[in-house]
Parts: sequence; structure tokens; C-alpha cells
Amino acid sequence: MEICLWQDGVRDIVPSSADEEVGLPTDVDVAIVGAGYTGLWTAHYLNLVSPGTSILVIEANHVGFGASGRNGGWCSSILPMSLDRVADMSSREDAIRLQNLMYDTVDEVGRQAASLGIDCGYKKGGYLGAIRDDRQMAAARATFHEAETWGLAGDRVQLLDADTARQRLNASRIEGALFHPDCAAIQPYQLVTGLAGSLRDRGVTIAEHTTAFTLEPHLVRTSRGDVRTGRVIRATEAYSTRWKSERRRVVPLYSMMIATEPLDDSTWSTIGLSQRETFADLRRMVIYGQRTADGRIAFGGRGAPYHYASRISPGFDQHAPTKKALEATLRDLFPVLHDVATTHHWGGPLAAARDWTMSVGSEDGVLRGGAYVGDGVATSNLVGRILADLVAGRDSELTRVPFVGHRSRRWEPEPFRWIGINSLAALAKWSDTHRPGSKLAGRVVDSFLR
Repeated sequence: MEICLWQDGVRDIVPSSADEEVGLPTDVDVAIVGAGYTGLWTAHYLNLVSPGTSILVIEANHVGFGASGRNGGWCSSILPMSLDRVADMSSREDAIRLQNLMYDTVDEVGRQAASLGIDCGYKKGGYLGAIRDDRQMAAARATFHEAETWGLAGDRVQLLDADTARQRLNASRIEGALFHPDCAAIQPYQLVTGLAGSLRDRGVTIAEHTTAFTLEPHLVRTSRGDVRTGRVIRATEAYSTRWKSERRRVVPLYSMMIATEPLDDSTWSTIGLSQRETFADLRRMVIYGQRTADGRIAFGGRGAPYHYASRISPGFDQHAPTKKALEATLRDLFPVLHDVATTHHWGGPLAAARDWTMSVGSEDGVLRGGAYVGDGVATSNLVGRILADLVAGRDSELTRVPFVGHRSRRWEPEPFRWIGINSLAALAKWSDTHRPGSKLAGRVVDSFLR
């Protein structure tokens, strides 16, 4: 079925037919463009600290249309950039403080979902990174050693032997695993629509199917009229590239997913994941999976092409070669799934800055935050809190994290961008094959991502 599993059978909080009944205010204190996690978390926390502030969220499609409603459902403490890079931006102490904030953010998402009564299947079972060959073992040991240098090994990062790893995740050829306890599995679309419902109940206006054409410091021009405002926030992540001025700030990279039919108890007893751990292995061509609340495997990965000039289109939301590759990879991981049907296939774009570093900042009077490189479920909550504090004028621990004010250099112009990104993807895939030249390919990929 060419539909997102998370949205199958789940209706928006307000049906599309009712959108025009939501009046578009002409004057508000804060206008937020984008009704995904970043925009809605910002509205949520701003409403908590300043209930009297009038907030308008403008969305070109529907709540959770982008990555917030289609992602892999990992609420993880993973940052898109390394701690070494964060330390270079500020200090070692600030890097450790940021990582500890991310650990707490995983719990914060669960706390807020529970307090708002959002049933999003939140289950903090941790993340298992399976080790399945010699290169992955070397990468795991390097990661664990790095965690030791940051004082994170043991409680936050564990290196499991083969027997211990297999008890949790019975993947083929497993030689061990890295285990990160600070990760939860969620149903992402239920989280984003539940958050929107809570905001509407508190008087925040969410105008869906309303296109923002231009963003100025105190004015947003939309398809339904102009809105005057005290502050403007752009929270459009990969869809920022629809503005020509943004096409080299981030690039939209497509990630694809599949989901299996519900699995029986016998199959699950073979696979494991009894605590709904999220899982991957340590290949360079990223994969990611979870055991869903209804007993399926939702599984995704990279590999779909980057489209020239940062184009985004609904026609790119499925990609047959990537779907086939994901099915083959999943069955290689778990041979017991050889006859299990794939019931859903979907995808969408995520945003990547040139230095793989997320940021919060202001340009030309418009606040913005994002560039999560696929790790946005938890990081968007942190960014939402930061943006809320900035709008409220609060000097807090959050507003002083190192990526606030960071500006990534722009991506190369076309055709160099298209050639470079797709070439690196091909090299990443090749580096996982153990064929002649794969080690060199891996070194090239690693040098780009540092």
C-alpha cells in the first residue's frame, strides 16, 4: 500500500473540510510558519510561559504533513553533529551539557505527551546498533571509546557482546551491539496531531491549507491574506527550500520506509525487541527500525536520490528501488520474515545543513530553527523550547546552547550539489559491500561527515 503507516486510519484533529471555517487573524503576537514538531512545540512552550500571547500557526498542507508525521518514530538523544563539533563551536563543557539536555529531552517528550493525554505509543526501550561484520565492530569500538572520552560509557552507551545482543535483537550474523538506553519508540503522527489538538483547545489558531508566500519581520503574506505580527518564526525544515533564497541553506534528502503486516507471537519470540527497542546496524547507508505498538516492524533507510535544484514533489514520496532494497535488508536481518508481507511504503524529505549541524537563529528579523538530518523527533522539542524562550525574552540555559546563533555555510550551487550528494550516497552504499575499493569509499564518506 503506497501510504504512510502512521497516517493509515488516523484522521486529522480537524477534517480538511473544516479548514476554511478557521478564521485567519490579521494581527497576532507570534506567527509560526509550519505545523510540524518544531512549530507546534514552539507554540506549546510559548503558551505555557506566556498564556496571554496570541499565536497563529500557518500550514500549507495539514498538521504533520512533513517529516513530523512520516518519520521512523525514534525519539532519540542522537544529535546530527558530533560532540567534537559542538566543542569546537564552544567548549567541552558546553558539549557535555548539550548531550545531557538531549538525554532529558527524550524523557521530556514522554512527560509532555502524558500530561497532554496524547496516546502516541511512547515506549522508552532504548536503541540497539547491531554489529554484523568486522568494519562495523571497529566502528562500534571507536564509538564506545569516544563515549569513554566524554564520560558517557556505561550508563549512556554500552557495548554488548554477541550473546547479550542476541537476547535483545536476534539479527543474523550478529557479533555484538551498541546499546543506547535513551531512545523511545513512538507513533509520530499521533504525537503531532495530538499536540495540535491540545494547542487548539488552548486557543492557539492553526490555519491549515494556508500557504505563506513571504516572511518579513512583522508580516506574513499568505494565500488567505496578510497577517501582521510581533514575531515571525520559520519552522518549515526541508520545505524551506520552496523559497528560492533557502535552497542552499539546507537540502532535502529523501528517506524511505516500509512496514510489515502485524507479526505473530512466535515470530516476535524469534526476533526479540521485547521492550520495543529501536534498532539498526552500523552500516554507513543509514537504516532504522522499530517494533510498533500494534506488532509490526516499521523499517526505513536512505538511498533514494537527491533531486536536482532541491526539488520536493509528492511523486518522490515513494521509490521502488529503495523499497526493494529495504525489503531485502530487512529479510537479511531477520530471515524469519522471508514470507511476511510489506503492507505500507512511504517516504519524504528531511533537511540537512552543509556541515550536518542543526541551528537556531535569526536572519532579517525572522527566527528559524532546524536542520535535524533525520534526528528531529527529540531535537525539535529542544529547539521548540529554545525558540519559545527567545520569543519570550528569557535568558535561559537553553538559549545559551552552542548551536544557537550558529550559521552553516551554504551548499554548493547546482550542478555540483546534485553531483556531490548523489555521489556520496553511492559511495556510502559501496562502502558497505566489502568489495575492492570499499574501504577507500568509506574514508571519503567519513571525511565529509566529520
